[in-house]
Amino acid sequence: MSTVRKLGRTTSQRKAMLRSLATQLLLHGKIKTTETRAKETKKIVEPLIALACKEADNYETITVKAKAPKKDKDGNRIKEEVNGRKKTVYDIVDKTIKKDKPSRLFARRKILSVLYPASDFENPKKKKTKKSIDLVAKLFDEYAPKYKDRKGGYTRIVKIGQRVGDQAMEVLFELV
Repeated sequence: MSTVRKLGRTTSQRKAMLRSLATQLLLHGKIKTTETRAKETKKIVEPLIALACKEADNYETITVKAKAPKKDKDGNRIKEEVNGRKKTVYDIVDKTIKKDKPSRLFARRKILSVLYPASDFENPKKKKTKKSIDLVAKLFDEYAPKYKDRKGGYTRIVKIGQRVGDQAMEVLFELV
């Protein structure tokens, strides 16, 4: 007897579908899907959130020197002419960054191996005016503090009725 639901797909198609559902859930917070797909996706998403909660504070902050372009009052870069060419003028500024410790770096890479990049799910017809979302950073910075005191059960499945075409049970699969 199989321990996973086959969902009528080959292994590669099933893994791709579940990765996509997991990415969409973490990106939007809730998705509408069938009950069996939601139950299989839950097995993927919950360990990722638990891993992010465990490693959320496992970093050190360091200060580094970085080059930043000088900007005028309108926010445009200041350029000066050097040998007939216009070059951007840079300031050296101190920047504080988070440096992952080895276990958090491992967790980050493990999460990246499961989720798709969020930029793959942006609408190609719209202009790309906003930055793509870093789902791993969202897991560590947004979801981990939210679920830090929970022992588990980060997702909820709410039945919303049967689908019109094939009578499959549809659910609202959301983060608690």
